[in-house]
Amino acid sequence: MPNRTKTDPTARRDAQLLEIAERHLFLETLETRNNDALDFHDTSVWAIRSALEAAFEAGRRAGPAADSDTVHF
Repeated sequence: MPNRTKTDPTARRDAQLLEIAERHLFLETLETRNNDALDFHDTSVWAIRSALEAAFEAGRRAGPAADSDTVHF
């Protein structure tokens, strides 16, 4: 049987969020850099919608058992 290590769910989630931010919002990082020019961006509504749709799909694919501490709005 292959040795499989569990992936930290927070790290996996953060990696997915960064991928979405890079692909849809053209951001290099989601880390705070304490510089207004680097931390605030003008973003089109269609890019925001695209990013939200990607995040929604990622959550849907992960399924309800992926995170039992999820806050529902």
